[in-house]
Amino acid sequence: MDHRDILLKKIADRDIVAGVIGLGYVGLPLAVETAKAGFRTIGFDVKKEKVDSVNQGRNYIVDVADSDLKTLVGKGMIAATTDLSEIENVDFVTICVPTPLDAHKRPDISHVEAAVKSVADHLHKGMMVVLESTTYPGTTEELVKPILESSGLKCGCDFYLGYSPERADPANAIYKTRDIPKVVGGCGAEAGELISAMYGAVLDNKVFRVSSPVVAEMVKMLENSYRNVN
Repeated sequence: MDHRDILLKKIADRDIVAGVIGLGYVGLPLAVETAKAGFRTIGFDVKKEKVDSVNQGRNYIVDVADSDLKTLVGKGMIAATTDLSEIENVDFVTICVPTPLDAHKRPDISHVEAAVKSVADHLHKGMMVVLESTTYPGTTEELVKPILESSGLKCGCDFYLGYSPERADPANAIYKTRDIPKVVGGCGAEAGELISAMYGAVLDNKVFRVSSPVVAEMVKMLENSYRNVN
C-alpha cells in the first residue's frame, strides 16, 4: 500500500497519533475533540504552565469541559509537552499558534514560522501537516511549504500539507468546535482527501473541501470581515 492507503486505514482504525501545536482557545478544544474521537493526542506549547495544567487535568479554556479533560488525561489519550522533538512521534499535526497584529497592523507570523520550523526539524514520510492559524492568503504555499521542504522531503509525495481555518467561537453555548463545519484546502488532491478524512473522523459535522490552501485562507478572511462588520 502507498502512503495514502496506509493513512486512510490508520485513520479508520484510530491508529493515528495527533499533535496540536498551540494550546490556546483554538488548540486545546481541538486536542480534546481529537482525543475524544479515539486518537492519542499530544499537545505542544511553549508555556510550561499550560502544559502542566493539561497534564494535571486542569482546564483553563471555557469551551472545554473540566470532566472531559480530566478523563482523557487519566486514560492516557491526551498529554502535553514543551518538548517539540516529540513531533517526530505524530502522524497528523495542526498548527494553532496566534497571529497577532504588529504595530503596523500587519499579521505577526513569527509564531507560525517558529512552529513550522519545529515541524520541519522532525518531519517524516507520511506526515500530515495543517495550518489553522489566521493568516493572509498564500501563507501555506509561499511560507510553510518551502520551510517544510527544506527538510529534504517533498510536499505531496513524502508528506501532505493543507490549510484549515480555525473557526472557533469562544464561549458560544450552542456551537462548539465539534459543531462548526470545517473547511479544508490541501496542496494537491491527496492532501485534501487525507486531511479531510482525519477531520471528518474527529468532528461530528461536514467537512468542506476546497480546491487549494489559498481558497481556504480566503474563506477565513471573508469570515473575519463578516464578523467584524456585524
